[in-house]
Amino acid sequence: MIRRIASLKYLVAIFLFVTLFFIQSLTLTWTPLFVFQAFILNVAIMLGIYAFRGFDNSTTYSLNSCIVSYISGTILGILFALLPIVFMKPRLPRPTFYVTALIAAFIFPLLSCMLMRYSIKHLPPRRYLVIGREEDLGPILEEVKKASMGKIEIYSYMNPSAATLTEAISFEDTKPFDAILIGDPKLARDVDDVIETAKMNNVGVEYLPTLVEQSLFRIPLPIIGLFREYYEVLFSEARYSRRIRVMDLVFSSVILVLAIPFILFSVLLILLIDGRPIFYRQRRVGMGGKRFNAFKFRTMTEHVDQNGVLVPANITKSGRILRKTRLNEIPQLLNVIRGDISLVGPRPDLPVFYDQWSKEIRFYRSRFLVPSGVTGHAQVLYTYADTKEEYEKRLEYDLYYVKNMDFMLYLSTLLRTAEVMIFRRGAK
Repeated sequence: MIRRIASLKYLVAIFLFVTLFFIQSLTLTWTPLFVFQAFILNVAIMLGIYAFRGFDNSTTYSLNSCIVSYISGTILGILFALLPIVFMKPRLPRPTFYVTALIAAFIFPLLSCMLMRYSIKHLPPRRYLVIGREEDLGPILEEVKKASMGKIEIYSYMNPSAATLTEAISFEDTKPFDAILIGDPKLARDVDDVIETAKMNNVGVEYLPTLVEQSLFRIPLPIIGLFREYYEVLFSEARYSRRIRVMDLVFSSVILVLAIPFILFSVLLILLIDGRPIFYRQRRVGMGGKRFNAFKFRTMTEHVDQNGVLVPANITKSGRILRKTRLNEIPQLLNVIRGDISLVGPRPDLPVFYDQWSKEIRFYRSRFLVPSGVTGHAQVLYTYADTKEEYEKRLEYDLYYVKNMDFMLYLSTLLRTAEVMIFRRGAK
């Protein structure tokens, strides 16, 4: 069901993309150069809309959020598209830019919301017979139901014996559920033979980790506890990606050049308001528990160690601006070039927190199986963590990235970072 909803989003995105070309054809006569420029423009707009969560489930069901996402994404997309287009001659006519921007920003939100709502409304819900205890799995599956916009339903929870499960899946006419969901592998082991028989009789059998990850984009710690052997194997396969390393070098170099105006602004702001020093180095823990010095613009007074206790520093006046806009993170691009961290990955820890949470939170060190990052899956979908509960929740998003790290997740996280910076989500 989650995949069907995702497929609908891709179809809607393709429809909107093709519609842009059709609208543009009304304002100009196509030439190979115009086709190329229009392609750049339309791709940039669609990526901008994606970056601003225009295709998220929650956005689809709120017209106001949809309009904001599409307007913001369109503006960002056009700005990025202009970077290469401005050097081409002849360029797309201005009326084409204006019409494209108006359609993408104001007509597309209405079309997208209408198409997605209508399509999802007519999708039948998928009902599961869950092997597991409701008291253990109920809260997580409630989140899954909400994330699926009500298209996932629970027929029943079972702590089954072979006899009761055989009776539950014995039906002559219409099935009361669409698939068996393995929510507790220990309970499922007792009825393996019945489950295998169900598969042979074309009864779908699915596993809770897959459903949860596709719906919530994180791996709840209780799920890891239930499927520990499964996740231990997958985490052990986490590898350093050379392809992502190459893209780190390319993207960080390009971003450093484009960020020169913001770097100058940050330097002047710190000098005029708070004075020297402009930069500071902070000890951090990255991949494999390795310590390194992270470079940042100075936004806080120095930490003070009193009787062995780490006392939080105060945010400077200029730091309030730089931290809200994440401009203080720009010098970390030097760490990316040096290979200390990646552009995308779990947030590198202060040593004191690494030592503390490694002892107190299960699976915490697993987030250091891949390179830490300037931005990351947890940073764009969650927020800063202060309490143990918040660190546990952030860890769930980090572990999702560790397990599913690939080039597409890397790129999508980079795209969504623009929305985080502009709307200051999670900033302090």
